[in-house]
Order: sequence, then structure tokens, then C-alpha cells
Amino acid sequence: NLEEDLENTENKFVTADQKLDKAGTAADDSERAKKVFQAKAEEDEKKIIALEKELKEAREKAEAADTEYDEVNKKLVVCEQELEKAEERTDVGETKIGELEEELKVVANNLKSLEVAEEKANQREKSYKEQIKMLTAKLKQAEARAEFADKSVVKLQHEVDRLEDELVSEQEKFKAITEELEQTFAEMSGY
Repeated sequence: NLEEDLENTENKFVTADQKLDKAGTAADDSERAKKVFQAKAEEDEKKIIALEKELKEAREKAEAADTEYDEVNKKLVVCEQELEKAEERTDVGETKIGELEEELKVVANNLKSLEVAEEKANQREKSYKEQIKMLTAKLKQAEARAEFADKSVVKLQHEVDRLEDELVSEQEKFKAITEELEQTFAEMSGY
């Protein structure tokens, strides 16, 4: 019986030893698992911190985007208003362009008329210049004739003066001869 008890005890000891080994192995496994879980937990913590940071940045970006959207929206409203004004100005401008084109046509027609008038004026000027040339030539001829006539008049005046002097001289001679004859006749009659 003692042997059986001893055997049983040994068996129990072996079993207990095996269990202890298993428990030791399990404890090792558990420690390893704990380390793995701790490492994973730390990694997860880092990931959570990173994700929280990303979330914060995303929120800030979203807020910035909202602000930018509001600004862009305001700008868009201003742009639409400016576009409306620009379209109104364009309409006014197009009307003005139409009016200016009409004015331009009138000016072009007037210019054509002026060109025709200028051409006629040029022709008249040419004709007048020719007439002036002819009249200038005639004037020169007339001046030459007048100069010649003046010279002739002076010459004739000298001749007339000379002849008048001769006439006076002859009249005086005739008077002297007449007086001489009368005296002679008186003397003859006296005897």
C-alpha cells in the first residue's frame, strides 16, 4: 500500500511537475502575449494620437475651407454684380457704337463731298493760276508798252517844245521884218 501511495504521489508529483512546466510555459506565453499586447496598445495609442492630430488638422482645414468658401461666395456675388453692370455697360456701349458708326458714315460721306469739292477747288485754282499767268504776261506787255509810250511822249514833248521855240523865234523874226517893211514903206511914202 505504501508503494502504491508512493507511486501515486510520484505520479501526482510528475503530473504536478508537468502542470508546473505547462503553467510556466503558459506564464511565458502570457508574458510574451502581454508584451505583444502592450506593444500593440502603445502602437494603437500612437495611432490614436496621430489620428486625433489628423482629425484636428482636418477640422482646421474644413474650417479654413468654409471660411474660404464664404469669401469665394462673397467674391462670386460681387463678380455677378460686376458682370451685370458690365453687361449693362456693354449694352450702352453697343448702342453708342451703333450711333458712332452712323456718325462715321455721315463723316465719310461729308469727307467724300469735301474731297470732290477740294478736287473742284484744285481745278479752279489751277485755272486761276493759268489766268493769273496770262494776265501777268499781258501786264508786263502793257507796262512795256506804257514805258515805251512814256518815252515817246517825253520825246514828242521835247519836239513840241523845240517847235514852239522855233515858232516864237520865227514869229519874232517875222515881226521884226514886218516892222522893218512898214518903216521902209513909211519912209518911201514920206518922200
